[in-house]
Amino acid sequence: MSDESNLLGDYVRARRELVTPEQVGIPVLGVRRVPGLRREEVAMLAGISADYYLRLEQGRDRNPSAQVLESLARVLRLDDDATAYLLRLGADKPRRRRRRPRKETVPPGIAKLVATLPLPAYVEDRYFDVLAANALATALSPRLAAGGNRLRDVFLDPAEQALHPDWEDAAAGMVAGFRQSVGTDTGDPRFIELVGELSLASPLFSRLWARHDVEACEGTPKRLDHPQVGDLWLNRERLGISGTAGLMLVIHHPDSGSDNADKLALLALTTRTPTAPQDTNAHDRTGLGANPPADR
Repeated sequence: MSDESNLLGDYVRARRELVTPEQVGIPVLGVRRVPGLRREEVAMLAGISADYYLRLEQGRDRNPSAQVLESLARVLRLDDDATAYLLRLGADKPRRRRRRPRKETVPPGIAKLVATLPLPAYVEDRYFDVLAANALATALSPRLAAGGNRLRDVFLDPAEQALHPDWEDAAAGMVAGFRQSVGTDTGDPRFIELVGELSLASPLFSRLWARHDVEACEGTPKRLDHPQVGDLWLNRERLGISGTAGLMLVIHHPDSGSDNADKLALLALTTRTPTAPQDTNAHDRTGLGANPPADR
């Protein structure tokens, strides 16, 4: 996969193509044959030679200084998350023997917490695989269940897409968060499998992945069009689980006292296990009737 062989070059090229000349104050004269900025324009604005920048894109120089990378980040209009990602790509990493990744398991205490929380909650790994979920999370979306993958669902499942009124924006944010989550470990078999599958199955994923967007998945309001309770706004929080390799506890919660809180409470009623009705004829089976006589 090209991402593994030339991560830095692929990234700066993709971001270069997304910056217009007007954004950096370059006048446009005539027809431009390339999207975004030309290589020599990036080099000029970053204060480096065009030949050196070409070597960076082609992967012939993979360890530029932090000063060069920060200059490129400024020219490419990268935010803090994307700049940090660029700096990681350019870091001098020693080659190490790749080990087979171990399967992540949810700590028992976290599993118990998820099951007892009165809010939609689930645990996901850095590939957005769902490892555990409570009943209210599954009521929110049937795809939020152990064994599912949120990337697959949002790109390949029409029912999940219908749940998000702005599903293409949600999908774009998820792709950017996935790249941030995996970071530079793109030789991981699970990563290769997932990106390969989605690139072939979803043209939208392929287009979004080619943009190389990076965005930290943080707490944010989420809008859902739920088939049972209608329009629903919930706050989403992602909490790192200590002692694990990147597992996150994800919790959705409404604003207190809002219509959304009422709707979530209504949805919670559908997850409750019915209790057995009280047997009013229990005494009858003893032969004593409903009101047995007092002892004589």
